[in-house]
Amino acid sequence: MPDNIKPLTSVFIALLKSKRGWGFLTINLAQLALYALISSYSAQANDQLAEKVGPGRADSGKELSDSERCQECHGSDGISHDLNVPNHAGQNAGYLIKQLKDFQSGDRIHDTMNRMAEDLSETDRVDIAAYFAGQPVMQGTGSTSKSYVRNLFENGNPDRQLKPCTQCHGPNGKGMLHDAMEVPVIGGQKRAYLRRQLANWKSGERQNSPDGLMNKIAHLLTDQEIEDLADYISGL
Repeated sequence: MPDNIKPLTSVFIALLKSKRGWGFLTINLAQLALYALISSYSAQANDQLAEKVGPGRADSGKELSDSERCQECHGSDGISHDLNVPNHAGQNAGYLIKQLKDFQSGDRIHDTMNRMAEDLSETDRVDIAAYFAGQPVMQGTGSTSKSYVRNLFENGNPDRQLKPCTQCHGPNGKGMLHDAMEVPVIGGQKRAYLRRQLANWKSGERQNSPDGLMNKIAHLLTDQEIEDLADYISGL
């Protein structure tokens, strides 16, 4: 993150940790402001990348994702046939680019994906992301009958300072559909994958979200809430 962004980020993080913050700025507004700040930085990074390698060629990404065997696990249409492998259909391109880069750098650890990403160029990452992002967005087939889960997803739990999932991932978990945001589509994602990622965020095994926000959020969830949220979100 650029030096001119870091001081502002520190201020907003301090506000999030404060019980009172500024008189007119609640914790909710502070977190929204932090995401706006991250979004602004992401927009700058995406613009710079687009200038360097172009906006992404889906036709090239289709061929590359086939030859590099991405489609073997994630499906030719971005819908995985393995319960443990995530869908990529309609996923935010900026998010996919970041994950491939993180796998390549080691900021995100996965034995298979670290090997698959190691030889990809910037252009390769952008093209592959463009292909999967252009597929019809993933859809679930139904949701849990547990009534409290929808409320947790949509409204969070203010008493525990637990923010609603929709605040960042959008209505029905379909992501923040704006190029400046890298917040992923989660609605319709594989249940087992969602459960594992939430557990990994909570344990600290995964730590590649901006300023560790997902680690902080997942740490507030009980194991049962992780199970139920994974079930609910996968059905959206």
